[in-house]
Amino acid sequence: MFKVTPNPPDTSPGPGIMATPCKPGSMFIVNPELNVETLLVHACESLASANVMATDLVDHLQGTSRHALLGIAQVIMLGELAVNRALDQLDPPE
Repeated sequence: MFKVTPNPPDTSPGPGIMATPCKPGSMFIVNPELNVETLLVHACESLASANVMATDLVDHLQGTSRHALLGIAQVIMLGELAVNRALDQLDPPE
């Protein structure tokens, strides 16, 4: 069988050669001085916003696309629940 596209070039280092460490870009960075609670609160708010956007968009879809987006919204909600649980463990309700 003929393969239409060629294989990508092999960019992995050879045996015994150390790879150059990847330096992350600095365009979008998270302030390293933020505490865990602040990061979790921001993550929770972002997940809640994503959930609202997904559930609003569901009203405009039908069939398998609608079901797929509802599944994505559920995964977002489960992530939000996990972050909320982590926040509760950091600062238990009284």
